[in-house]
Amino acid sequence: MGNPKWALAPWAVLLLLQLSSASHHTRRSLETEAASPSVPASIVSPLLRTGYHFQPPMNWINDPNGPLYYKGWYHLFYQYNPKGAVWGNIIWAHSVSRDLINWIALEPAITPSIPTDKYGVWSGSTTILHDGTPAILYTGIGRPDTNYQIQNIALPKNASDPLLREWTKPDYNPIAVPVAGINATQFRDPTTAWFAGGRWRMLVGGLRPGTLRGEAILYRSRDFKHWVRAKHPLHSALTGMWECPDFYPVAKAGAERGLDTSAYGAGVAKHVLKNSLDLTRYDYYTVGTYDNTAERYVPDNPTGDVYRRLQYDYGNFYASKTFFDPVKQRRILLGWANESDSVAHDKAKGWAGIQAIPRKIWLDPSGKQLVQWPIEELEKLRGKPVNVGDKVVMPGQHFEVTGLHSYQSDVEVSFEVSSLDKAEPFDPAYINDAQKLCGMKGADVKGGVGPFGLWVLASADLAEKTAVFFRVFKDGYGGKPVVLMCSDPSKSSLTPDLYKPTFAGFVDTDISSGKISLRSLIDRSVVESFGAGGKTCILSRVYPSMALGKDAHLHVFNNGATDIKVSRLAAWEMKKPLMNGA
Repeated sequence: MGNPKWALAPWAVLLLLQLSSASHHTRRSLETEAASPSVPASIVSPLLRTGYHFQPPMNWINDPNGPLYYKGWYHLFYQYNPKGAVWGNIIWAHSVSRDLINWIALEPAITPSIPTDKYGVWSGSTTILHDGTPAILYTGIGRPDTNYQIQNIALPKNASDPLLREWTKPDYNPIAVPVAGINATQFRDPTTAWFAGGRWRMLVGGLRPGTLRGEAILYRSRDFKHWVRAKHPLHSALTGMWECPDFYPVAKAGAERGLDTSAYGAGVAKHVLKNSLDLTRYDYYTVGTYDNTAERYVPDNPTGDVYRRLQYDYGNFYASKTFFDPVKQRRILLGWANESDSVAHDKAKGWAGIQAIPRKIWLDPSGKQLVQWPIEELEKLRGKPVNVGDKVVMPGQHFEVTGLHSYQSDVEVSFEVSSLDKAEPFDPAYINDAQKLCGMKGADVKGGVGPFGLWVLASADLAEKTAVFFRVFKDGYGGKPVVLMCSDPSKSSLTPDLYKPTFAGFVDTDISSGKISLRSLIDRSVVESFGAGGKTCILSRVYPSMALGKDAHLHVFNNGATDIKVSRLAAWEMKKPLMNGA
């Protein structure tokens, strides 16, 4: 693919020269890839390939693995199929960055090579040991056609190499195997380990045999070589298999400072336990209290594992992983966004899967949930700006934001609702199903206060458009107004047979002042949105057939019965970063 013009930083030039002979391979051009008769030409258009979201030049990717900062570099490992655009032949690919935005691909870090990973190297995490050495914990598949899952360790061949280009697998592998009481086919994805009470601890996701009880299986070690399973899991719930668990401390409510994974005691307000739920393909988390003596974690909300569950993202976002960034004292969240077109489409375009923009996360001032926001480095990509302010959008009206190419943009908008008097009554039957409520009351269903928000990736005639919007209800849970945030791609494309799910989440915000904000990162085939300063996040994959490139438009709309004021709208065209050679 052709790259937009950008200047390489000196570090990138030097590293590209160093790696050009070793890590760059001949790639077929996606621009010259001919569409099969059954695949629409727009699907293989390079204009649908994201511009500033992480992805390799081609082929399938899924879970982010073991992100870390080491000797001046951010490292991201990820599940990758070097042989095609569908899942299979999975290895740990490896990219490095100075800023989490510009990326350079290195050689694969882990490939099948020992008996306990001969048939697959699956997801895992990285831990920084006491001497500063990083250690990878990962799941290996040890038997053909049985999905027999085993936990392994890998260490740097040369810890003085800041790029960590080579990894070895010590002869004391494996470090954990499925014994009695463990479902051998549902036992994977070890977490970053933490140190407490003289021992290392790690979690492995599991499913109790013969049940639907997901488990965070706990292991202990004194030397990071020999691991012993605890008598009970750190936590469990009737939710189905827990994939890609993550466990970490957070500072006091409202403090944006991140904490090292081993932090405990003074300065730690709560702990967060996250799991990726195999049954629903969403990432859920709870906020609670961890006792490192009893080795128990108790969520603050006793029903939070099952009812009114908190999600990192209410859209296409899964298998996420956090890490502590010691440079800027923050915790960063990475997550995978799969395609929502067909396998045939993925094969035709030659690639599938991206990573969400890295997000800084911290505990909300309420102490009840997390807040997420795109890392500040993303703003370095902002180019041409457009600003709109103090513009009232009356019921049934909309206006176009002109003056920029919005197909690859960053849009921040602050809304003011003139009155909540016309808000619709809230039906408590939907308190645990925002997605169903949004499916019934989509962007084109007129309401009282809302729907109002953005039409993004819209065609000139508005036949294609993706709506990101709010809708306010009265008499909600606890007697306060309920704010629904939705991403409605039902009209995002005229391409037939696309999966266009509506995504939604409730926003725990006080809208009595009438104010609420929205930020949307628009990137060709992804719309990643943050409501109320990052309290509710929704990522959608969309595939316009007309609203491609410079033919994409951006509108603010109001389909409610109440005036909505845009007090501020700022939008920027986004430049393309260095992206793994693509």
